[in-house]
Amino acid sequence: MEKVKTIAANVAAIALISIVLVWGNTLYRQHVQFDKGEKGLAAADFPAAVAGYEAAIHMYTPGSSKVGKSAEKLWEIGEMTERNGDLPRALIAYRALRSSFYAIAWIYTPGQDWIARCDARIAAILQRQQGR
Repeated sequence: MEKVKTIAANVAAIALISIVLVWGNTLYRQHVQFDKGEKGLAAADFPAAVAGYEAAIHMYTPGSSKVGKSAEKLWEIGEMTERNGDLPRALIAYRALRSSFYAIAWIYTPGQDWIARCDARIAAILQRQQGR
């Protein structure tokens, strides 16, 4: 019986270490992608900014502030391009934000409020484009 307990303890320890390593790696990659988004935004490189923030959300780790910050940045990019009359890029930003949260859905879908806001904005832009 002692041998079974030792094996169970080793399996539990290995499983815990594996989870911590995967979580840490994901969190690290999330920060790297967020930084790429920041650099893209600073350089006025729209594709790099959107791709960086979108990828940071895809590296979802519960409780990470980078997910919320990336969502805010994508929303700001969408608003800015919409104000400037660049509706195709605004759609790209809003759709990237929305699809990022759909991509990380599993037991539940985080970012439901962002999805709803994006759906409304996308619908309004599409309506404006059809009215032209």
